[in-house]
Amino acid sequence: MASTSKMPSSAEDEDLQEEFEHFDDFTLASSWERFISEIEAVCRQWLADGTKNLLRKGAISLNIAEGLYKVKTDLKYAMKSYCMEYYFGTHNDVGRGKVNDWSCELHNLQLSFGVNEFLVIAPQSASGVVLDGPEASKLLSAVAIALSNCSGLWPAFVPVHDPSRKAYIGIQNMGILFTRRFEADRIGSQVPVRLMHLGGLYELFVSKFDQGGTAWYTLRLGGLSSQKRKAGKGHYQAPVRKFGAFSNMDLATHLFQVNLKMKLTYRTLPYGEDDDVRELEGGLTESGESPKSNHQNRTQWDDNCPWSEWYSAEDPLRGFELLTIWPEKAIESSSEMEELENVSPLEAEKWLISPCLSEMLSDGSGGKRIGFASQLLLLIDALHMSLDAKFVEDFVSVEHSGPENLKSTAVIPPPTVLDRVLKDLFHEVEVLQLDFAEGYHENSRNIKGAPLESLFGQFCLHALWFGDCSIRAIAAFWIEFVREVRWCWEESQPLPRMPVTGVIDLSTCLINQKLHMLSICIDKKCQLNQEGPHAGENNFSLSAHVKADTHIQSDISSQEEDFFDSSSQDGDTQASFVECDSLSTPDRPKDPASHISRFIHSDAVKLSDPKDSTCIRRGSSGVVGSMMLLKSCQNMHAPFTQDPPLMTEDMHEERLQAIEALGESFKFSAQLEKDILSSDMSAFRAANPDAVFEDFIRWHSPRDWETDDSMEKVVSHTNAMVESTNDWPPRGKLSERMSERANSWRKIWNEAPPLPASEQKPLLDPNQEGEKALHYLETLRPYELLGQMVSTAFKAAADTLNRTSFGGLKQLATRIGQLYLTMAATLRCLRKNSLSVSTEDIEDLKRLCTIFAHVENLITFAASLHQKFLQAPRLSESIFNDYYNFYLPKMGTTSIGGDEKKDFDKKQEVKRQEREVVASMFTPPTVNQSWRKVLSMGNLLNGHEPTLREIIFSKRDHLSENYYASHAPRGYQQELETYRMYISGTSNDLSVALAVASCD
Repeated sequence: MASTSKMPSSAEDEDLQEEFEHFDDFTLASSWERFISEIEAVCRQWLADGTKNLLRKGAISLNIAEGLYKVKTDLKYAMKSYCMEYYFGTHNDVGRGKVNDWSCELHNLQLSFGVNEFLVIAPQSASGVVLDGPEASKLLSAVAIALSNCSGLWPAFVPVHDPSRKAYIGIQNMGILFTRRFEADRIGSQVPVRLMHLGGLYELFVSKFDQGGTAWYTLRLGGLSSQKRKAGKGHYQAPVRKFGAFSNMDLATHLFQVNLKMKLTYRTLPYGEDDDVRELEGGLTESGESPKSNHQNRTQWDDNCPWSEWYSAEDPLRGFELLTIWPEKAIESSSEMEELENVSPLEAEKWLISPCLSEMLSDGSGGKRIGFASQLLLLIDALHMSLDAKFVEDFVSVEHSGPENLKSTAVIPPPTVLDRVLKDLFHEVEVLQLDFAEGYHENSRNIKGAPLESLFGQFCLHALWFGDCSIRAIAAFWIEFVREVRWCWEESQPLPRMPVTGVIDLSTCLINQKLHMLSICIDKKCQLNQEGPHAGENNFSLSAHVKADTHIQSDISSQEEDFFDSSSQDGDTQASFVECDSLSTPDRPKDPASHISRFIHSDAVKLSDPKDSTCIRRGSSGVVGSMMLLKSCQNMHAPFTQDPPLMTEDMHEERLQAIEALGESFKFSAQLEKDILSSDMSAFRAANPDAVFEDFIRWHSPRDWETDDSMEKVVSHTNAMVESTNDWPPRGKLSERMSERANSWRKIWNEAPPLPASEQKPLLDPNQEGEKALHYLETLRPYELLGQMVSTAFKAAADTLNRTSFGGLKQLATRIGQLYLTMAATLRCLRKNSLSVSTEDIEDLKRLCTIFAHVENLITFAASLHQKFLQAPRLSESIFNDYYNFYLPKMGTTSIGGDEKKDFDKKQEVKRQEREVVASMFTPPTVNQSWRKVLSMGNLLNGHEPTLREIIFSKRDHLSENYYASHAPRGYQQELETYRMYISGTSNDLSVALAVASCD
């Protein structure tokens, strides 16, 4: 029975299944219905995914600070392809109607209609707009039906007409009661005169609704119209607004009371435009010259910047854009709008300012900017080409023309240009007496190059702009440069831009050391050639070794150690060049001639008491405090001594190599140290005829005189009176090393004759050392020259930019310090005078140029800001920080700019105390400029009318105590924006967007 009872049931199921299989779904019967179904499926998927999943699936960022993204899909209908895009945001206020009307980063549709999330469907064509009215209506209807089916509340838009008009139509389902319709269009040059003023715009808005409330008025797709919309082919049926639904509303009270928001945009005239106008209108100058020939007399923005001596940079700030914003205000008549048109922008609630950047900075790229970085890149190319050459003359010689690729591209400037540059280097400056380290960045000394103001430093900067900075131009320039240096040597003329005294700074490049040596030798040679009774005294630079006590001696010794330590900063010559044997001790004092005045001009001084000695004291600079001679109990005198001979880095290296080759390092004195010590001993014996070896040690090397407090005091009857005042005799003895019988110091003391420094053989032969320095310059290899030029050019260019005044921008100061460290690390490969520069090193140097260009751009931008905001430093710093954060991701890349093309459009709020400073940038238009624009919009700022005026009119209706209030959608129970009009443009270019909510 059970089995028989199931048979009919199984048969019925089969009949039902067969009937279901033959069911026809008439909702998908046509292509139009299938098109709606596809849209609905896509919208359901987007609704189900939500914001997080859409971002995870690769939503496209629109590079807007408000966090706007979009996803899109392709659709087909009637042999046409369409693209539907969904725009959404990641902020919490998205979708809640809390859009910021004046946000600077809003999408055009968000600003026009006050929406957040929205859909846009457009054809995939060249224009991207729908040109046919029925097609636009059909697309909009399809999207509206699809959204209604899936309970979507997104507004949908279709672009229509010509793309330049930015015209849209749209619709939004707001629930079971209300529908919003949107329409936007643009009026070009045919703007009615009435619409140029605020009163006319107010009347345009209130004309969209009447007191009877029987119909609503809208924008015609071809322009503005106050006639009712007609239904028919190619038009859109306007729904009737049923004011009966709002039975408790007092239309007479609220009809013409609208809310107004306004934003005015002002732009300063592009900097430099005033001069251009004067030239165009003035024609020839009074002297008969053309304006072009008078261009050099014009004032440039960077005339006071340190780089202006070498090039004129384009002002990165083309001007400023000022936004003045008025808060929401209730307007009841057009007369109130006319009054508002005469209000000063200074009364606006909020000011926002943003810089208008030049093209090379607006997208964060340097473009083809001409500056130090661009020329340094050319210099590196010249370095690369110099690696294969043996002589500098090969690049300019007719017989040896160098590489083939130099013949057609490299150009040597004419002799007139060369003469002008050499004149600037040699004949229009004075000999420098300043400290090169003064005023430079603390990290600058890490770069082994010549100082900025030195002769070679200026040569390198001139070489960057000499010709096209090719190897041929540099070679010709260097040859003439060395000829001028030799002329100064042969004619005994001071070498310009080089000091004639002081020690040679071994932290600089070798060429600068040689030029410094040559400058000192020229000065020494001039002293030798002087005539007069005291010529012999002036032949040498003598020093007064005044050592009053151990404290003074240790101070001088520390100065000496500092000097010689500076010679080994590179890490290549870490060994001290003085402490190489037993004769060169840390206690040997540095020449204190720069610290002690030479108050004694005679080298022969009689003893204070002739009865105490029959000898004549010579070469004394004065008494050394209370120190007494051990044997004669006479006051100890400090002698004039010769300065230690100056040596360049290569001379120190040769000397160390010679000592190492002899195998006597740190055991026996080298000849040079022996000569120096013998000279000091001779001078000491001449100044102190009764001195013994122990006296010299007490003066010259106090640490080798050990004091023994337990030693009994030996009193001499001849020194009784001295003992009571000077604690005589001193208790002490020689150190262990000085007490040895085989001590070489005592041997030298016994052999040293008592001669003052003026009668000694000079330790430095200026003629010999000067010729050596010139020989080095004349025989320098090309890669050695270019290597030192690259290091010096980078250092000099950075030091020049570091002198820029840009206020207290800590981020830029930090970036400059990092640049110096990067340069020091990258340029280290050029320190050794060997052919060791590889292709990788050249690429590293080119990357360094890119980093340098980034910092140069930032410094130029900061300098321009600082000039324009001297009275408002907070604004300058805030604008720079905004741009720095925008520019930072692009720094350190292999190419300036990168692929990202987002423009910098960050706005900065202007405080009330800063408004006068900003307003002063809008200088009143001159007579020559007044004809350019017709002042017709009002709200003038120092005679400038707004370049853009944006207005939002809105009318809201209250729904409380309404019949439909209990059924109204969530969020609209208190108030509904029934009308909204966004107007943007100028007096001759107007765009209008209208949104109307109706109860259908």
